[in-house]
Amino acid sequence: MGDKQGFRFHGGRPSVDFTATVGMRWRDGGFERVPDPAALGRWFTEAGLTPEDPPCTAADLTAARELREAVYRLLLGGTAAADVATVNRWAAHPPPGTALHVTPAGLRAQPVSPTVPALLALIAADAVAVLGGADAARVRECANPECSLLFLDTSRAGARRWCSMSACGSREKMQRYRSADR
Repeated sequence: MGDKQGFRFHGGRPSVDFTATVGMRWRDGGFERVPDPAALGRWFTEAGLTPEDPPCTAADLTAARELREAVYRLLLGGTAAADVATVNRWAAHPPPGTALHVTPAGLRAQPVSPTVPALLALIAADAVAVLGGADAARVRECANPECSLLFLDTSRAGARRWCSMSACGSREKMQRYRSADR
């Protein structure tokens, strides 16, 4: 499924995207897209949660992985008390503060010196909103058997099958086209 270092942002929500920091979960537990604290900081920036990589420690990475796995299991329909407690514990932390900044595109809200715990609180709060609301019924796993990414199906019909039409969806269409051409 492409380059192991690149992050995937097809989930539709930060908490869902965060679960994609493990790739190919179906293959012996998958591979880690945040192998070190610097990669975690980079994920927060690439996810648009902060304008620059926050300093991350090994303890931050361990906490982030624990939260990520709890969110993943809950998004798949799990109800384990330990997972709920992990998400709730992080959601209770204060999220990053925000301030308005003037950018070339106009005014934009940006976090003010966010810490990793504050960013994890933001992800946990987003997970609570998804799991505790109507969106929980719209969480899907990509239909590509070689992809384990989750996404929020915001299509009108609720029939989206692929994490992304530019990735798994286009591969499936190409396979169907090649099969029909024979």
